[in-house]
Amino acid sequence: MTENGPIKVLLVDDQPLLRMGFRLILEGEDDLHVVGEASDGNEALRQVEALQPDVVLMDVRMPMMDGIESTRRITASASSARVIILTTFDLDEYAFAGLQAGASAFLLKDVAPAELVQAVRLVASGDAVVAPRVTQRLLETYVRGARPPGQAAPHPRDPLLEELTPRETEMLEAIAEGLSNAEIAHKFFLSEATVKTHVRRILTKLHLRDRVQVVVYAYETGLVVPSNPDY
Repeated sequence: MTENGPIKVLLVDDQPLLRMGFRLILEGEDDLHVVGEASDGNEALRQVEALQPDVVLMDVRMPMMDGIESTRRITASASSARVIILTTFDLDEYAFAGLQAGASAFLLKDVAPAELVQAVRLVASGDAVVAPRVTQRLLETYVRGARPPGQAAPHPRDPLLEELTPRETEMLEAIAEGLSNAEIAHKFFLSEATVKTHVRRILTKLHLRDRVQVVVYAYETGLVVPSNPDY
């Protein structure tokens, strides 16, 4: 539930049967409400503007406008909707592109009903769904493909990093390494509440939406370099 009632969800997929399946799962929960459906990216943009959903479940391969471009436009707009990318494989180039475009998370299309419900709730609350280590592995796979291992980012250091305190910089690196809040708290001898406060400050200073975007940012700016390719 949000402060204004049930979490509003928009379903975006060009396959009616998939939308029906997701609707049946989500509508079975008292705190979730499917406010609309769309079959392509263009329609998704119109529905987001008209319905103001909290969460958008976004397919990537659709006619007219794909889910990546639609996600990019949604996250760049004034909408507060958070996007969950739906993909077929956990190490999918589309999932990587979706995270780059501003999605808060990605899910496999064969996700278990309970996991789908929990994912929507977590994203609506502003949290991340994808386990940080999964996101890290995804990013390492594709960043490595674009940059030789060990080579630093060709871009100059982001000036926004200068806004971080030494402790926040350590936190940023820990998040990018895939550590959870609990693990970061243990590493730095802090409470989880203090860690959450640091994470919020990092997001604000770097103009990022959530911790998934922190991981993306760390790899794209070269703050973290892809590691051993053997998984």
